[in-house]
Amino acid sequence: MCERTGLPPLGADDNAIDALVQAKSLVSSGIKTLGLIVNPIAGMGGRVGLKGTDGVEVLAEARRRGARPLSNERALQTLQYLAATCAPLHLVTAAGELGEDVARAAGLDPLVVYRPCADLSGPGATRNAALAMARAGVDLVLFAGGDGTARDVLAVVADRIPLLGIPTGVKMYSAVFATTPRNAGQLLGDFLASAPSVSVREAEVMDIDEAAMREDRVSTQLYGYARSLYQRHRVQNAKSGSVLGADAALDAASAQVAQQMQPGCLYLLGPGTTTRRVMNALGLPSTLLGVDAVLDGQRIAADLDEQALLRLMDGRPTRIVVGVLGGHGSLFGRGNQQFSAEVIRRVGREGIVVIAAMDKLVSLDGGCLRVDTGDAEVDALLSGYLRVHTGPDRTTFFKVRA
Repeated sequence: MCERTGLPPLGADDNAIDALVQAKSLVSSGIKTLGLIVNPIAGMGGRVGLKGTDGVEVLAEARRRGARPLSNERALQTLQYLAATCAPLHLVTAAGELGEDVARAAGLDPLVVYRPCADLSGPGATRNAALAMARAGVDLVLFAGGDGTARDVLAVVADRIPLLGIPTGVKMYSAVFATTPRNAGQLLGDFLASAPSVSVREAEVMDIDEAAMREDRVSTQLYGYARSLYQRHRVQNAKSGSVLGADAALDAASAQVAQQMQPGCLYLLGPGTTTRRVMNALGLPSTLLGVDAVLDGQRIAADLDEQALLRLMDGRPTRIVVGVLGGHGSLFGRGNQQFSAEVIRRVGREGIVVIAAMDKLVSLDGGCLRVDTGDAEVDALLSGYLRVHTGPDRTTFFKVRA
């Protein structure tokens, strides 16, 4: 039997149903059982300048712009580390690109408990897969995606089963995600080994308010709380708002950055309200959730994707101006994937200008900024101490880590 819509399903064929029964026996073996779900389209919109990949029309536009899937590639990093651990585990998953393919590519031998119909994809497939794993009684649901995927999994499992997200989306404001795919693998290894450094906490699942986005405002909405694995430095906190009283210092720091812009140098201003302050100081309009280019005091292009940035940069000295995503301290890799590893590599570490309120920096869990570009060499290039503009004539050096 093949489920086309809705819940609850058991799978698309008798083999999946038999596997579900087998999975229940694995769970009773005393060895931890992980359920894996991969959203294969998560993150496709990032480098091509889209704000997500939710919806058929947005996905079609991402493909039209030349976007390629990244989710399986990033999930593979996690699973390869997991496959190298010595701790025993059972892995159950959904068929094909929903988890089975990447698990086998990592050298694991998963049990497939859900096979969707050919015409069932997106949130429906994610939710049905999550329900199959919940019925199998897994110890943890591991999913690869963004905030939309987190919402879909939470809608099914609620707080009954712990979650851990492999960050593969465009925007990841929720607190259920590891800081990088590799850190997800290391955390899972410690979880399987019952390491005392791993705990389970209540974590926010958040997503951007699309109505506010259409009005050019950044606003996130809380969708619920999940039980989620936690380990310091390997799991991010949820996005937070600005700290009360920080506006004046940020305005002054942004105005100073604007005043110090050099003639003939291309400035690429990332998404967010902090960089909008720089554009306001220049008297220029800005794209709140996109990347704009400024040259000699004028905005020469708006809402650019990775390829447009690379073309503009050709033959020009270039600087990147970014803010810090509050709560989990992301510098690159959350909502600004237009700044790809190649863009950052060409600009160089010395060409990055960071602006953030001191209160925001002090409140960051782990006391550092995070980078997750998908390129280990670029992440290493960015790691270390980086200058951050915090106010008028005030800077601090703050640690950056992958």
